[in-house]
Amino acid sequence: MNMRVMIVDDEPLALERLRLCLGQTTGVEIVGEASDGDQALELIALLEPDLVLLDIQMPGRSGVAVARAVSRRPRPEVVFVTAFAEFAPEAFDLEAADYLLKPVRFDRVQEAIRRAARRLELSATFGRVSELEAVLRAARPPQAEPSPAYESEIWIKQRDGFARVDVEQIRRIEAARDYVLLHTSMKTHILRVTMGDLERRLNPAKLLRVHRSAFVRLETVRRVERNGRNLMRLHAEDGAVIDVGASYSKRVAAALGLDTTIERLANG
Repeated sequence: MNMRVMIVDDEPLALERLRLCLGQTTGVEIVGEASDGDQALELIALLEPDLVLLDIQMPGRSGVAVARAVSRRPRPEVVFVTAFAEFAPEAFDLEAADYLLKPVRFDRVQEAIRRAARRLELSATFGRVSELEAVLRAARPPQAEPSPAYESEIWIKQRDGFARVDVEQIRRIEAARDYVLLHTSMKTHILRVTMGDLERRLNPAKLLRVHRSAFVRLETVRRVERNGRNLMRLHAEDGAVIDVGASYSKRVAAALGLDTTIERLANG
């Protein structure tokens, strides 16, 4: 089944870039386009898309105002696409599926599409992803207490309180200026904290810092691309591509067992 996608941006070049990205994506159908917030809200009600790629700063209503005003149920998934990182807290407070910074990269659009698809599938089956996560947490067998040296949960401040994020659900982390984005398989959370503070709080055997602006859960790495002696790129199971900093390459290779594998193949 195709995912019905609507794209919204007041910049023609930005719309064209999104068309090109979506044109290379299987299982996606562009059902409508809008160039301002008021038109976008009307077309969302008329076309009932599954996903809206939504600019934030536009004539008329802003993208955030559009997302807040959508009354259709079930609501479409929303991925914000903007040149400004400072709107991220408000965007994720609206439970956006993702937040892409311009100029958008093809792999990030692909990742956002996959995440929205997973959320739609689960939402259709269980009503709300949050309810499913609660059921799964309740169904888990009791586990041994984690080492007190590392965090097992992170609390995210929201408008109406706080949300708990299990560290085991975090697939990767990326820096976004004064914030970090905690990516789970279903949702991205935003937190105001430094990467250095997170490095002290998180177990490197699970979430390893691979760049000054990125952590990765090692078990999600499906392919390692090496370009030169100290340059590496990690390809995650969800399609994300993460650069490894030169100063982190040795520890990443060791953590993934690459040095041992290379030595064994050379001797074999």
